[in-house]
Amino acid sequence: MHTIEAETYRSEILGYCYRYFGCVAEAEDATQETMLRAWNARDGAEFGGRSSLRTWLYSIATNVCLDMTRAPQRRSLPVDLSSPGRVPDDPTTLATLPEQEWIGPVSDARLGIDPSATALTRESVRLAFVAALQFLPPRQRVVLILRDVLVLSAAECADLLDMTVASVNSALARARTTMARHGATVPTDTADEAPTYDTRLLEKYVAAFEAYDVDRLVALLTEDAEFSMPPFELWLRGPAEIENWWRGPGQVCRNARTITTSANGRPAVAVYHDAGDERWEAFAIHVLDSRSGRISSITHFIGAGHFSDFGLPTHLP
Repeated sequence: MHTIEAETYRSEILGYCYRYFGCVAEAEDATQETMLRAWNARDGAEFGGRSSLRTWLYSIATNVCLDMTRAPQRRSLPVDLSSPGRVPDDPTTLATLPEQEWIGPVSDARLGIDPSATALTRESVRLAFVAALQFLPPRQRVVLILRDVLVLSAAECADLLDMTVASVNSALARARTTMARHGATVPTDTADEAPTYDTRLLEKYVAAFEAYDVDRLVALLTEDAEFSMPPFELWLRGPAEIENWWRGPGQVCRNARTITTSANGRPAVAVYHDAGDERWEAFAIHVLDSRSGRISSITHFIGAGHFSDFGLPTHLP
């Protein structure tokens, strides 16, 4: 096996592991372990071509992911844990959960995704889809990713997982039922089934946010827009409640600076808060979902730690 040839699949394997874990750090560990195991087994590996090498790497990655699945808890988004809340009178009372409880964002650049990527590629890393995957038992999770995202045949999947074709099909059916119950449809490459990568909407959001023009921000929202801020458990629904946040605790975002980026197949904004002395410090990554030209969801991943994963500075002069 040529090591360089295997390395060409690193981003693809990282994406597979990220969908499985919902966490970039764990996905990176699994990807590195996959490459290490592949290297150690290189002398005895025989391939009939690139597709055979790819399948072999996915087989190793699957075993690594299953081996790493020890913790009983699953990662979530705030919308998975409770009903929408109200803006509190005292925001310091907001409850948080530890980092390991939350789905984390992933930079599109890390996965080799750009705005021209297929609907299947972009939708299969969408935050809501990755969160729904966490409801599946490990075996069902890998079966659904391999069959419906990576589009392996039932026979290929059975061989890779040392299962029968009938067992693969049964696991896939159960996984699809669970995903549907949590409102996550299996992505396809049909263009009109997935929202476009709305660059113009991103520009409007950035302009309104940097000006901190709440009226303009509210005008960008759908009637059922969702607003969440991991690691805070609270999430909000609807323009009125989101406006209350922006006119209340959200005032800390006045005079912010931004850098546009992309995450989970969606437009995203890295937000830096004014720290005084002409210095702006990393605060949150905003990931935007849209529908019919308006923002349907804003997920704020709070914490400077996310910025290094996106290759972004922790402060701006």
